[in-house]
Amino acid sequence: MKLGELLSALQGEASLPREMPDAEVLGLAHDSRKVVPGSLFVAVRGFHSDGHRFIQQAVAQGAIAIVAERSGAAEVPADAPAVFVEDSRKALALLAAAFFGHPSRKLRLIGITGTKGKTTTSYLVKSIIEAAGRTTGLIGTIDYRVGTRVYPAPNTTPESLDLQRLLAEMVDAGAGYCVMEVSSHALALGRTDGCVFETGVFTNFAQDHLDFHQDMESYFQAKLLLFTALASGRAAVVNADDAASREIIGKTAAIVHTFGMSERADIRPSREISHAISGLSFSVRTPKGMVPVESPLVGKHNVYNILAAIGVGLSQGIGLDAIAGGIRNMRAVPGRMERVDEGQPFGVIVDYAHTEDSLLHVLGAVREVAKGRVITLFGCGGDRDRTKRPKMGAAALKGSDAAIVTTDNPRTEDPLAIINEIEGGMAPAGTRVSSLAGALKSASGRTPYLVIPDRREAIAAAIRAAEPGDVVVLAGKGHEDYQIIGTEKTHFDDREVAREEIRKIGS
Repeated sequence: MKLGELLSALQGEASLPREMPDAEVLGLAHDSRKVVPGSLFVAVRGFHSDGHRFIQQAVAQGAIAIVAERSGAAEVPADAPAVFVEDSRKALALLAAAFFGHPSRKLRLIGITGTKGKTTTSYLVKSIIEAAGRTTGLIGTIDYRVGTRVYPAPNTTPESLDLQRLLAEMVDAGAGYCVMEVSSHALALGRTDGCVFETGVFTNFAQDHLDFHQDMESYFQAKLLLFTALASGRAAVVNADDAASREIIGKTAAIVHTFGMSERADIRPSREISHAISGLSFSVRTPKGMVPVESPLVGKHNVYNILAAIGVGLSQGIGLDAIAGGIRNMRAVPGRMERVDEGQPFGVIVDYAHTEDSLLHVLGAVREVAKGRVITLFGCGGDRDRTKRPKMGAAALKGSDAAIVTTDNPRTEDPLAIINEIEGGMAPAGTRVSSLAGALKSASGRTPYLVIPDRREAIAAAIRAAEPGDVVVLAGKGHEDYQIIGTEKTHFDDREVAREEIRKIGS
């Protein structure tokens, strides 16, 4: 693609110089280390470094032109062709979409946003679309999937350049759809600018990511961007039971499909929901007819995820049989209410729940199927929202018969300081103990809890404390196969450790 043609994607965002080299653009980069001769370098201000500081390096490595923010113009060499914009992140997104040939216009892009439920809903939607015989890509928290290729996911929603590259790869692989988790960070930072969404899905809204958004209103306004960008004739699938949905419905131009438990929802359960450790069974009433649901997913909270996925299927004209088949075929989501079964007489469930609300939902679902005690192991991540720590502690006690507080990913914070903040929310209703052996809630309702900073030791203690009929919940890390302590990232998988510890007691 010629440089002038590519830069035309910035019309309205920049005043383009009259004279620019009419060179072929061989690459697009926002990391100066990845610049090769023929690249267009976009200087982006990051959270830890500023791309404007590396403009001269990019030029030295062969960048044919620079896109920079006006406030960073002083860093651009006088003889370097340059275009100046107000927001280089937004410019990068628009340039990336153009460089890769606007791939979101060549497939149907399903965007899913909300505080919780995004991942499970995305897997359900993918399964439904594939049950209808259509090839589908997936971009989300756990990984990115293009055909048979699976890539690790450093971000729920990739940076715009990586996102457009993935979408183009999906088009080349023959995909007709892409199902994508759209994080509030991505929306606020403009990573999805340049994308054309076929359908937007709103799962729910609760406190999270206030370390980034600062307040709940800013957090919600970021999510709202997905729906205000939908064109008329597109679809918005919205949780009618969530109060935040009213503003979404009022501000989107898309055709709205609502789901929920209430009678006012377009898509809703029609009779009693049967749920057990083996899964869910119920019927769903839709404008197109009844959908019988048989799902191996555990927990009533997954009813909402299933209803949302049905809404997407209906918005795409997929038949009811294919919708039912897709739900039935989706066996599990890694680290989302995932069972660890080594034949032990108690349950072990690994879940990604890392907010007060999500933990309460998971523990409520477990309580409904547990025959004995619910023992919860959890921690809170470092260098993240501190306000949720005491709330997580209170939630763990509220939903459990016993709890173990441990580390999550402490990162550069002191693990014991994080645990101390968690305990601040546990003091009113909990009693710190030295062992969970035989520990039960007191007559006054106080819940015993144990503090074991080492997560491996904590999991071992939870497994040893479990009795027949109990359910152990390992919360917070879910599918993650690593732990970050300080700046070091080492392999650690709750599921692997739990299996090892179960085998030890079995022997």
